[in-house]
Amino acid sequence: MNINNRAKGFVCGSVAAATYGMNPLFTLPLYQEGMSVDSVLFYRYGFAVLILGIMLKLQGQSFALKRNEILPLIVGGLLFSASSFFLYISYKHMDAGIASTILFVYPVMVAVIMFLFFHEKVSLLTTFCILLALSGIALLYKGDGDETLSLFGMLLVILSSLSYAIYIVGVNHSSLQTMSTGKSTFYALLFGSSIYIVRLNFCTELQMIPSPSAWVNILAMASLPTVISLLCTAIAIHSIGSTPTAILGALEPVTALFFGVMIFGEQLTPRIIMGILMILVAVTFIAVGKPMMMKVNHLFVRLRHSR
Repeated sequence: MNINNRAKGFVCGSVAAATYGMNPLFTLPLYQEGMSVDSVLFYRYGFAVLILGIMLKLQGQSFALKRNEILPLIVGGLLFSASSFFLYISYKHMDAGIASTILFVYPVMVAVIMFLFFHEKVSLLTTFCILLALSGIALLYKGDGDETLSLFGMLLVILSSLSYAIYIVGVNHSSLQTMSTGKSTFYALLFGSSIYIVRLNFCTELQMIPSPSAWVNILAMASLPTVISLLCTAIAIHSIGSTPTAILGALEPVTALFFGVMIFGEQLTPRIIMGILMILVAVTFIAVGKPMMMKVNHLFVRLRHSR
């Protein structure tokens, strides 16, 4: 791997994570203008499908589906959409920065799902990371003093993270495994948008975009946290691999926290900072996974032989 390709991978991985962390930056102003969760997500998915569709067409990719790909795409789309739905509702019940941090535990949930349903062995490091992540969430929930976060908001974010974790596992263990990321996401967004079409009573209750600034936020939301984040993630994985890309994903909650504190006046207390750090460390170690364990075991062997 040449240096330029590696540098491109790290830049794209950082951009992918940072742009995904911008979700609250564009979503919260739309709520302040009176738009509902369903209308916001309908526009996000609709414009993202349009942008992705144009890009796939320009790349000459086929939109044709095999029969065994249709059902997994429908189920995957509903899971993908459910994750967005739960997360966007949670923004109404808790600080968006904290919600984005809790959402970031999805790699831990993937590890648990792989253990429970695919009999993948769980190392001591993975067990430690799971306990560390849970402890971090507990700290975030408790808050400082007598205040606690909204239990309903916490449950919504956990459901969002779980839905996304199941989606990831499903894509990697189905007929979609060999499908391009752009094409699978295009159909996931297309089928996932059906949730909002139904919830909006087949668009009869869809709110119109109320202002020029709302148009800017919606187009930015469809482009940056959705399309740009997706494409940069794919480039990063191809250039530097999935593990470094996953580690760079820590920029997602950091970006959301930055905008939450600087623009929306969200508060950070020592306890919340500690909980966030515990979650970030746990997920980073999960991402490193087996390579780290192999190095640790090798170190222990060398120490034993050096006695």
